Amino acid sequence: MDWQHICFKSEFRNYNMKNTFLVILATVAISCGETNKKETAATNSIVKEQPQDPLAESVKRGREVYSELCVTCHLPNGKGVPGAFPPLNPSNWLTEKRTESIHAVKYGLKGEIEVNGESYNSVMLPLGLDDEEIADVMNYTIQTWNKGDIVTVEEVAAIEE
Repeated sequence: MDWQHICFKSEFRNYNMKNTFLVILATVAISCGETNKKETAATNSIVKEQPQDPLAESVKRGREVYSELCVTCHLPNGKGVPGAFPPLNPSNWLTEKRTESIHAVKYGLKGEIEVNGESYNSVMLPLGLDDEEIADVMNYTIQTWNKGDIVTVEEVAAIEE
C-alpha cells in the first residue's frame, strides 16, 4: 500500500466517524425535542382543563370596556369630575343602588343623583353595550374600587327600560 491509499483510508474513516457522530447527535436532539413537545402538550392540556375564574375574566374584559368608553368622563382612576361626572372610585351609588347603576350603563341616565353625598345632574348617554359588556364593566368598577357581588349577564338581561 502506498502512502496516498493509507491517507485516503484514514480520511474516509474520520469522515465516517464524523458523520456517525453527527447522526447520533441529531437523533438525540430530535428525541429530546419530541419529549419536550409531549411534556408541553400534556402541560397545556392540564392548564386548559382547569376552569378559569369567571369573575377575574369578567373584570379583565371590563377593564378594556372601561378604558375605551368610561374613562372619558370618569377618568382612568375612576374619580370622575367633581360637579359633572360622579366618581366610581369609590361610589356608594354603585354599591347601594345596584339595579339603578346597571340600568344607567345599559340605557343611559338623565337627572339628578347623589353619589358619596354630592349631587350630580348631568347626562350619561347609552353606550350601546351588550349585556355581557355591561356585566363586565360593572364587575370591573365594583371589584376594582368597591366591594360587591359579581354582576351576571342574566342579571343585566333582566333589567328593562
